[in-house]
Amino acid sequence: MTFLPPLREVIAQHGLDARRKLGQHFLLDENLTAKIARQAGDLAGRHVVEVGPGPGGLTRALLETPVSEIVAIELDPRAAGACRALALQSPDRLRVVEADALSLDLTALVPKPRQIVANLPYNVATPLLVGWLRQAAAWERLTLMFQLEVAERIAAPVDSTHYGRLSVLVQWTCVTSLLMRIPPGAFTPPPKVMSAVVGLVPRQEQPDAALFAAMERVTAAAFGQRRKMLRGSLRALGGEALLERAGIQAERRAETLSAAEFQRLAEFVKTAS
Repeated sequence: MTFLPPLREVIAQHGLDARRKLGQHFLLDENLTAKIARQAGDLAGRHVVEVGPGPGGLTRALLETPVSEIVAIELDPRAAGACRALALQSPDRLRVVEADALSLDLTALVPKPRQIVANLPYNVATPLLVGWLRQAAAWERLTLMFQLEVAERIAAPVDSTHYGRLSVLVQWTCVTSLLMRIPPGAFTPPPKVMSAVVGLVPRQEQPDAALFAAMERVTAAAFGQRRKMLRGSLRALGGEALLERAGIQAERRAETLSAAEFQRLAEFVKTAS
């Protein structure tokens, strides 16, 4: 790429003051963005989707890798304009889509092998992730930044403080690793919390759509009333009869069940639907 202006100049030029309603916190440190890009592994020949590129800090780092193509999805027209200016320097490798990522089927935008690498907007990070998990088989790898609290929930072991519905859905479909923590001061403006980058590699065996939907129902019910025994929290889905069929004691609580045990429950719920 030719000379690029500093990111702070890009922010000023495009009037890109970060907006809370969009969950925006911009990462401008080139060393950090390069490190995040490296966490995605060898990107040679890969087609990468980036959600929420902002002024393009991580986008620049990805362009420095041998990635085949980057599709940057940006809801904010100001940031989309900044990314289009960057795309002029790499017209064959960077494409900008101005849209809400929640409304898109990302698999239709790029061919295989596909990855997602993104500093996700905090306010929509979890629903975006759950949507992508429904299509986990389509992705080679996801390298995503979240608030640290969300990252800890994703990676939490069974029967721990942070273990919950998101932990089960992610670990059921992906091999998960917490890759790096990033302090608030690395961002502009600084958020009130730490952030973290998580690596997700989809498992070879993936559930079909009906089983995934059943797993969502089971985990929502179980963790929606996590202080209750499962006989109570799962009453609407079959309660003690369901638990007996799955070979799970009715006195247990949601946080003590592994993803495999939740899958057994989901399989019976799917069959009953």
